[in-house]
Amino acid sequence: MVVAIARLAAALLILNASLTFQSLWPTPAVRWTGELSIELGVALALLALAALRGVAPTSRRAVRWMAVVWLVLVIGRYADVTAQALYGRDINLYWDLRFIPDVASMLARAAPWWLIAGAAIGAALVLALLYVLIRWSLRRVVEAFEWPIARRVMLAGGAVLVVLFAIERPQELDAHERWFPTPITTTYFRQAWLAADALRGGRSVPASPPMNSDFSRAQGADVILLFIESYGAVTFDRPEFAASLESARQTLSEEIRATGRETVSAFVESPTFGGESWLAHISLMSGVEVRDPHTNAVLMTQHRETVANAFSRHGYRTIANMPGLWWDWPEGSFYGFDDIYGALRLDYRGPQFGWFTLTDQFALARIDALEIARQPRKPLFIFFPTVSTHAPFTPTPPYQPDWGRMLDERPYDPAELDRSYDDVANWMDLGPGYVKAVDYALRTVAGYLRLRADRDLVLIVIGDHQPAAAVSGERAPWDVPVHIIASRPELLARLRVSGFADGLTPRRPILGKMHELLPVLLRAFGEPE
Repeated sequence: MVVAIARLAAALLILNASLTFQSLWPTPAVRWTGELSIELGVALALLALAALRGVAPTSRRAVRWMAVVWLVLVIGRYADVTAQALYGRDINLYWDLRFIPDVASMLARAAPWWLIAGAAIGAALVLALLYVLIRWSLRRVVEAFEWPIARRVMLAGGAVLVVLFAIERPQELDAHERWFPTPITTTYFRQAWLAADALRGGRSVPASPPMNSDFSRAQGADVILLFIESYGAVTFDRPEFAASLESARQTLSEEIRATGRETVSAFVESPTFGGESWLAHISLMSGVEVRDPHTNAVLMTQHRETVANAFSRHGYRTIANMPGLWWDWPEGSFYGFDDIYGALRLDYRGPQFGWFTLTDQFALARIDALEIARQPRKPLFIFFPTVSTHAPFTPTPPYQPDWGRMLDERPYDPAELDRSYDDVANWMDLGPGYVKAVDYALRTVAGYLRLRADRDLVLIVIGDHQPAAAVSGERAPWDVPVHIIASRPELLARLRVSGFADGLTPRRPILGKMHELLPVLLRAFGEPE
């Protein structure tokens, strides 16, 4: 009896954990944090009621089918939590499945056959093992329903889980305070709804603005859209942050003037706060306000023009420089880039920093060597979301004045590298680390302007969102700064008319929302066609 009870307890634990695990970010691995499964509660209640009526599915065939259904739920759970960890977004099967052939083709070209075969065999073995483990667990549960007392206990347990789920208010709780994760069945229903919404045209997403600029005021210049991760208005609004960044901003201002350029600045409202950077990216690139994963997912099922398409139509080569991208990126096709450089392709071999390993200065130096320095060539539009200012902000890379060293395997002297590594994140006060990271970002921009003083360059520097409330503070606005740096007087004059202020310090009121910035930029770049 003791052994049977132990087996039943192990089976229930396995079934519960199999639908409530969380991602071990930023890896494909998973961990269980003790949450409860509403699907298990419903299953126990239904099986107990069926057993009480004498119709419990006790045959081996029935258990096998239940195991298959349960395995499908497990796969859905894994896809859901892993997509958030690796891609930083919700999974969208309608969009993602169509790229499986492209991913397979890419792997076939980039990886040796034995590695592909080994990965396929490993995945098959994991699925087989999961199926066996789930079937064993379900068999133990079904067998336990033959005991009247176990039948009643599991009926009561299932009912308790259902009641707890019904009374929990997840919108009022942080993730670590919840008893239940989002049900997997909800994830599948959401995917079906997304597909149906996409098939009928996704009418819930607003129309895109016209992208009919002739780019006459930018023609011939390289245009870089540099999204600085977590660069928020807090760097101006909090006096202690502004004071600590004064030196870096002064350096940037001096390099702008020394290279014959000018800058204008403004605040815009980001569609997100503290994370989900891709919502800011797509809002500005498409000119459509995207404040939630659903709108993001639906929009990406549609054929929309983006600013990358607009530049491409006018003779530009369009590039996505993505140092934080370690996996396939279906969104690249939505945006219409001519080429995409992820972390593997950038091929960083220096010391590791933070979650993303490589540094912003390296990514900028590398894309300069691969694309910008090449001659002759078309003018470039480069989309570059940075990573070095990502939480927890430390260790912050040292800024390397000798840009040539950034492409070496040893870009830093040992002493400065040791100082960076000794700067451990203070999770109780992330502010100082945040300021150091932003300081590094601003000095990197300043250094690149000095390095390429001879280039005709329009540099758009913008924050994707404010840092989390632990840094920004309570009730902080969703505002982010945007700086336009160029040596094109007519272009800058148009921006001043639209509400931009001279210099690196933006003024309020804000210019508008993030997606409303795109038409402003297009009007500054040229006349309507």
